[in-house]
Amino acid sequence: MDRRNFLKVSSMAALSAAGALTGVSKIFAQSSSMPKGGLSSEKNNLPMNMEYRKLGNLDVSAIGLGCLPMVGYYGGKYDKKDMIALIRRAYDKGVIFFDTAEVYGPYTSETWVGEALAPFRDKVKIGTKFGFGVEEGQPTALNSRPDHIRRAVEGSLKRLRTDHIDLLYQHRVDPNIPMEDVAGTVKDLMQEGKVLHWGMSEASARSIRKAHAVCPLSAVQSEYAIWWREPETKIFPTLEELGIGFVPYCPLGRAFLTGVIDENSRFKKGDRRWNLPQFTPEALKHNMPLVALVRKWAERKGITPAQFALVWMLSRKSWIAPIPGTTNPDHLDDFLGAATVRLTPYEMEEFDKEYSKIDLMGHRADPFTESQIDK
Repeated sequence: MDRRNFLKVSSMAALSAAGALTGVSKIFAQSSSMPKGGLSSEKNNLPMNMEYRKLGNLDVSAIGLGCLPMVGYYGGKYDKKDMIALIRRAYDKGVIFFDTAEVYGPYTSETWVGEALAPFRDKVKIGTKFGFGVEEGQPTALNSRPDHIRRAVEGSLKRLRTDHIDLLYQHRVDPNIPMEDVAGTVKDLMQEGKVLHWGMSEASARSIRKAHAVCPLSAVQSEYAIWWREPETKIFPTLEELGIGFVPYCPLGRAFLTGVIDENSRFKKGDRRWNLPQFTPEALKHNMPLVALVRKWAERKGITPAQFALVWMLSRKSWIAPIPGTTNPDHLDDFLGAATVRLTPYEMEEFDKEYSKIDLMGHRADPFTESQIDK
């Protein structure tokens, strides 16, 4: 099935029974305003307007903070003090879920996250990742050998200034290492108290089942946004069946869905978008109707386009917790405004009907990145 036909099928499938696939009809019964276990605003000095959700048995804020852009992933260089201040600003606004990885920098993101969160480490949940050969000086090569996993975890613990990782992901599935060996190693780390929960990133339903059978997963992380909905058909049924949470990265479409990018936007090498099919001049021009649709619905709900992009996914499942990233305090404040707004099942159905009429162009990944995604 080609890209355009897939989008049509995915969109129309989402309409079935106003949420048979997406589960929107169950959201309001399942989501909780605060996590179990007493994570109250009085205890943590957190605002009451942030919803909290469960990824498996892990309590997180409904919106987390992705800390990859801070290392210049989309171009630019950022001051350490400014980024630490940004992370702490997110915490002050109710965010208790922070996402990083050893390969981000490498090491820079984990180091900054560790320093930023040290004053209130016991009140937040940190997710980090292993899976690339950073420790071996090969940061673009897949590596999930058990000895590498242990070295990576020890390094992450040191940089994060902590004795445990709340959520440890396998960054990418390594086809050369049996999933049973990977899951078994993480299980040992959990028994040692160094890891509390574990997850996978960009994993297929087959790999998810294999891993979960050895050591139950709390979350799976994948790219997911209004314009990239493949997880709905590929892994959502498996996640729902097994009780595994979902953590979307790039939920704002790498800023495309916010409306700040138009058909004349161009990207230079050093900006992650420079070689992505969705960001070619032709694709940008072709996909502008989606930006217009998001803007229309944002105005209808009285929110910004960035907020609508998050509201859309938060309204689909009670076990979705996106991790938008930013380096800008104003952008942080903007998307955190989506924390309490939701779409009704009827609105979800209405939006999807309009969405299904839009023809989208461009794949989400370049060929090399795509080659490392588990199918």
